[in-house]
Amino acid sequence: MRAAITAFMALFAAFMLSACLSTSPGTPETSMTTVTETSVSLAQQRVPEDLRERVASLMVVGAASYDDARAALEQGAGGLIIPSWADPRLLTEEGRNINALRAEFKRPFIVAIDFEGGRVQRHAQILGSFPSPRDLAKQPNDVIRATAFDIGSRLREYGINVDYAPLLDLDVTDLNIVGDRAFGPSPERVSEVATQFSQGLVDAKVAPTYKHFPGHGRASGDTHHTLAVTPHVDELNGLDLAPYAVVLPKFPTASVMVGHMAVPGLGPNDTPASLNPAIYELLRTGNYPGGSPFTGVAVTDDLSGMRAITDHMSTPEAVRRAIAAGADQALWSTGADLPAAIDGVVAAVHNGEIPEERITTAATRVQQQFIDTEF
Repeated sequence: MRAAITAFMALFAAFMLSACLSTSPGTPETSMTTVTETSVSLAQQRVPEDLRERVASLMVVGAASYDDARAALEQGAGGLIIPSWADPRLLTEEGRNINALRAEFKRPFIVAIDFEGGRVQRHAQILGSFPSPRDLAKQPNDVIRATAFDIGSRLREYGINVDYAPLLDLDVTDLNIVGDRAFGPSPERVSEVATQFSQGLVDAKVAPTYKHFPGHGRASGDTHHTLAVTPHVDELNGLDLAPYAVVLPKFPTASVMVGHMAVPGLGPNDTPASLNPAIYELLRTGNYPGGSPFTGVAVTDDLSGMRAITDHMSTPEAVRRAIAAGADQALWSTGADLPAAIDGVVAAVHNGEIPEERITTAATRVQQQFIDTEF
């Protein structure tokens, strides 16, 4: 197992150092947009030897209360997501909040939230209210970056170190699922605004997450209610993937959220992207116009709260299939069935469905994310 980690980390380090050296003049750089040999070595050292611990580190589960969060961490979960229905005291109650859990467990883990601004900003009564991405995109770039820094600073204050934002989706059809959640219809402007927004988060030491790969803007349907279908991948290449080609090389330690849309031309037409190996291959290779290889964390969209998944399978099955397909983190907002989900992936390794190297590679990327966002 250590040999597999060493080989992966050598490749990872070579790519990351190349990305940093090729940064154009004037591009913002901070500790989260570069990777040092020290952090690479530390990530390698932190990968758990025990298979079950390695698998558990790939799980990001919903926590509705302090007790839920504590139970998930006791089972080894690598991350928590704070859903809209979570008890606000999980953020605010002294001694029984996220910061208290960080002090108690003394190990790195991520705490994530959907905080885009506008209609998707969880717990705004505590974290503050911000304009929609569409409105924010009308502001000068320095205002965009400062706003994102303000968001990131508030998240960080409450122990949150990953924001599931910004969207790189294009608002080209005015579908309600995207709409004002997008920065606009222009790939160039979306790329520009996303860069500024990401840098603001990074300045606050909060990791951005780009979604919904490979592009939800022109998909038919809302994956909260049904399986959506994008245009053929050849059409995505010409428009929807353009922001990823621009933004990902600038923030190689950010994460990418893979959506639940089916993508004609990439695997079966009835398979959500989050469960489709061809989608992860596209992300990893950067085999689209202007794209480059991506070595950061690939996280699924919610596997328990969206009918594109839940109408067809249980959460543990979805978790197993997502990790087998190439996801580094399996995300589900209910937090239910964590032991069963871990058991299912471990069993899949033992029976040969999932190569152990797949788990090791994912766990190494997750450890690098921990390092980038440590408290």
